[in-house]
Amino acid sequence: MNLPELSARAVGVRQRYAALETAKYGRPWTREDVAMGLVGDIGDLMKHVMAHQGIRKMPGSEERIAHELADCLWSILVLAEMYGIGLEGAFLRTMDDIEAHIDGETARLEDL
Repeated sequence: MNLPELSARAVGVRQRYAALETAKYGRPWTREDVAMGLVGDIGDLMKHVMAHQGIRKMPGSEERIAHELADCLWSILVLAEMYGIGLEGAFLRTMDDIEAHIDGETARLEDL
């Protein structure tokens, strides 16, 4: 799957969750709710990273890292859609900016 296909799948799952949330809580999650969910997913990811490093006891941390990374990606794809952000273009521009920064820092270090 490419990024647009992943995004479409993520949005489809989000729509199903919205219907469930409306039935359970009277409203679907807002963008802010989804962002808070992402923060929770990042926290879960970090717990499993710590377990993988041996500084926390959690069974199955290797498999759970993959699951939590996928959860984070899902939230990011959904948030990009909710905010109307073309994630592919934003990602490419950000990588260009980072590479330019690295090139500038490398050149600066070479001049020392």
